[in-house]
Amino acid sequence: MAGMAEQLSGVVERVTFHNPDTGFAVLRVQARGRRGLVAVVGVVPSVTAGEYVEATGAWVRDRDHGEQFKADELRCTPPQTLEGVEKYLGSGLVKGIGPHLAHKIVEVFGERTLAVIDESPSFLKEVKGIGPRRIQRIREGWQQHKAVRAIMVFLQSHGVGTARAVRIYKTYGDQAVDVVRGNPYRLATDIWGVGFKTADDLARRLGVDPRSPNRARAALRFLLQRLSQEGHVAYPEPALLEPALLEEKAGVTDIPREIMVAAIEAERQAGDVVREPAAEPPLIYLKTLFLAELGVARALHRLTDGDHPLPPSLDADGVVSAIERKMGMELAAAQKDAILQAARNKVLVVTGGPGTGKTTIVRGILELFTGRGLRFALCAPTGRAAKRLTETTGREGKTIHRLLEFDPALGGFKRDASNPLDLDLLVVDEASMVDVALMYQLVRALPGRACLVLVGDVDQLPSVGPGAVLADVIASGAVPVVRLTTIFRQASQSWIVRAAHAVRRGEVPESAAPGQGDFYFVEADNPSIVVERITAMVRERIPRRFGLDPFRDVQVLTPMNRSELGAHALNAHLQAVLNPPTGGVEVERFGQKFRVGDKVLQTQNNYQKEVFNGDIGRIAAIDGAEREVVVDYDGKSVVYDFGELDEIALAYALTIHKAQGSEYPAVVMPLHTQHFMMLRRNLLYTGLTRGKKLVVLVGSRMALEMAVRRQETGRRCSRLCERLREGVV
Repeated sequence: MAGMAEQLSGVVERVTFHNPDTGFAVLRVQARGRRGLVAVVGVVPSVTAGEYVEATGAWVRDRDHGEQFKADELRCTPPQTLEGVEKYLGSGLVKGIGPHLAHKIVEVFGERTLAVIDESPSFLKEVKGIGPRRIQRIREGWQQHKAVRAIMVFLQSHGVGTARAVRIYKTYGDQAVDVVRGNPYRLATDIWGVGFKTADDLARRLGVDPRSPNRARAALRFLLQRLSQEGHVAYPEPALLEPALLEEKAGVTDIPREIMVAAIEAERQAGDVVREPAAEPPLIYLKTLFLAELGVARALHRLTDGDHPLPPSLDADGVVSAIERKMGMELAAAQKDAILQAARNKVLVVTGGPGTGKTTIVRGILELFTGRGLRFALCAPTGRAAKRLTETTGREGKTIHRLLEFDPALGGFKRDASNPLDLDLLVVDEASMVDVALMYQLVRALPGRACLVLVGDVDQLPSVGPGAVLADVIASGAVPVVRLTTIFRQASQSWIVRAAHAVRRGEVPESAAPGQGDFYFVEADNPSIVVERITAMVRERIPRRFGLDPFRDVQVLTPMNRSELGAHALNAHLQAVLNPPTGGVEVERFGQKFRVGDKVLQTQNNYQKEVFNGDIGRIAAIDGAEREVVVDYDGKSVVYDFGELDEIALAYALTIHKAQGSEYPAVVMPLHTQHFMMLRRNLLYTGLTRGKKLVVLVGSRMALEMAVRRQETGRRCSRLCERLREGVV
């Protein structure tokens, strides 16, 4: 009878497509009663080649793909044939077992194979080539597979996507389902990529009372975390109680004000948040950020109050003359003043745009200290910035994490107040990039005798993380600041430098004539034309004319992630032309497809892997059997499980925010009114100053003028400036 549900069962020969977020799958199945393979489409938490599938649904004819079985219900069970078991094990399901080893194991154990692996894995030693270490790896891989599958089934049965099941397992272990069932809101704060709305939907399906205090407390924590990701160290208490803010950030509209008031007090009593009554209106902090802000203020006060390691009776003229002879150059007046300021002050800020002599000042200060046998260190927040610091000064620059000796096993730094750095001078380059939490870790590790020099460009974008430390230190007036404004003659010949300073002054930059400079504006109003021109420049024109590598040397920077000219769309387009499919192994996760050779970006700090937000590498290998991707970061190989691929993103195009602290031989940047919400002077200025040899803007003149005209108006919420200014900490 038409419309009656039909049954289909058989062995999964191939998983053509499976989206872990939605569970949607396209399978090729050897169905009972059918000669060839049939296409089955439906939703299933997890599926592996070799499994036995049972489906209820109907046959349909798809316009593009022909006859398919559209399943309303789809259930997968362990394989029932030896061929299915071999295909199942060899699919990469269990780390340590590939197709060849799967064949050998099935040859020895036959239909008992899965029972042996599950119940008596020590018996695997009977298979030639499997020793104790391999057995242990297979045992762990099998247990993870079972646990992750249970998490997937649990999540999907409650209407939640399964893409982050591996991460949930790695966070909570074998008790993951019990942990999530007991408090689903932990997902929003513990698991990268899970929002409050997802956790809230799961809680509702599990029967959690919408007026539960735990729900309001979880919403508050998530709200403060989201605000910190936007740069705020704290937030005004009245604003936190506004329903519109909760709706905007967490997608929730039904938590009454009085319950949120009680949630703030409960979190304060529990020690998870801090209420700062000295502010007007009172500010609410996550405790970790409160301690960081307070710690930075106290450490800077401690340093400024200490004795300077250089003698107070230094002959200023003699010192400067000696440094000039050593460096083989005559210093400008502002550079001499900066060096003498470093000789007199324990904490100093040096800020200025490109070509204003910041590096020369750093070299001079180093000569000042090393000439008297004092110890120093140079550091920067990113690996690229540290490498550039080494190249420009001729002395070793380290990342802040390396300087402080980060220990993945401890999950923290070995250097701190109880084990301080042994030095007399610390120079921090690209200081505008350092957020309040990392600055706290840095300054607390300085001994009392140390001097601190913060070098950066305060007109660039503030740090990706919370706070605007460099800007707040400058605004406080608590430490001397050297502001560099003069562009030196050699730098002034660069169109890039001139363009950057024009933008900083609020002027539309002048473009060089074709072939006459290093900064160009290519006008194009149609977004499709912008994409075409960017593609041609990256793939052909810039490499051919300047001899640059399109992967290593050319970087597309864009104001935002979304839109036709955003990072997501441009990455998909550039990947297709720079690294097209070759028939090799690919992996698709979290809305992205990865191939060997792809240029990728680490999007969050991973202290265990020792890779950090902003690191760029190339995919060196994809192992389908091990379900792993290997990324090469400048000679360092980092391995990602397929379930961890939400940590990386394609990097053919980056947002300007993600490019902070990096420089590239060539930068190509779209500017369009599609980017209206992000077009700001400091964003454009930061993008321009990323290019060393060439910068090309492609887009509309209206967007360029808009970016130059509009200044950032929203101040990040913090009390660091007030704490430093008032000396009350």
